[in-house]
Amino acid sequence: MGYTYPVKHPEGKLTTEQLHMLLANKQRVAKRIADLTQMRFIADYLLQGRLDATGGGIFYETGEEVFASDDPEAIAPLGEFPLVTLEDGEVASARTVKWGLDTMISDEKIARQGLIYVNKGLMRVSNTIVRHVDRVAMAVIASKVTSSFATGTWDSAGKAVKSILTIQAERAEAGLGLELDTVALRADQYAAIIGMLIDDKALPREQGETAIAGNLPVNALGLTWATTPHFQGSDPLLVDRDQLGGMADEKIGGPGYVSAGGVGVESKNIRDDDAEGYKLRGRRVTVPVVLEPLAGVKLTGTGI
Repeated sequence: MGYTYPVKHPEGKLTTEQLHMLLANKQRVAKRIADLTQMRFIADYLLQGRLDATGGGIFYETGEEVFASDDPEAIAPLGEFPLVTLEDGEVASARTVKWGLDTMISDEKIARQGLIYVNKGLMRVSNTIVRHVDRVAMAVIASKVTSSFATGTWDSAGKAVKSILTIQAERAEAGLGLELDTVALRADQYAAIIGMLIDDKALPREQGETAIAGNLPVNALGLTWATTPHFQGSDPLLVDRDQLGGMADEKIGGPGYVSAGGVGVESKNIRDDDAEGYKLRGRRVTVPVVLEPLAGVKLTGTGI
């Protein structure tokens, strides 16, 4: 997923004066982070609910019954409808954490190494925050999603998809209203399954090229295949992204902070005249929340 600046930047090498102008403009720094950051939050992709954690935390219900306690009744003309009370789920709470990181860029580095060094600082701060938040979110998902399904060895695309269709059918028969359509895997597992899909001609040529190039996610055979280097655990996960849960972000504000596009990192650049340099800061104030544990299942025994 790419980002486009509203105004085209000058081509060629930036001068030292232009770099100082860039670092003095918080909006441009935020857009620069959005443009440079190749890593995106897998947490936001798998936990698609956008939850409000105003006040530093969130209360939520989990494990609600899917069905009402009574069946519907035949209603005569002008008759009354039966009234049922919906059962509450288990109330849980989660507290946000402010994850942040600073780095310093000196005037000497700007003058001697130019834009390359500035880009390094921006990328390392934002990518490190992405990595940490993703690891936390994947650990939460792994701890909450406790159901598993033994798939048998995935030595062909057909066997992999057959096992997934089987667990989809089981969940559909249970009437849970879940659509398990996204497979999240470790990077090596993703490479193995994409290789099978290509070898078995389950991917069109152009989609296979996209998968090899690393543009994610890849859609094939009615499923979405996604990976992250921050995957926790050894077993692939099959999830319903719409119902699994969400990221509860807290907007704490503060002067100078700008959201860096779609990466979820807020940035702030601070000029330190005493040190003669710039402090580049990134943060995210959030907590991952799994609302429906049954919206995910661990796929065991795949052998990949």
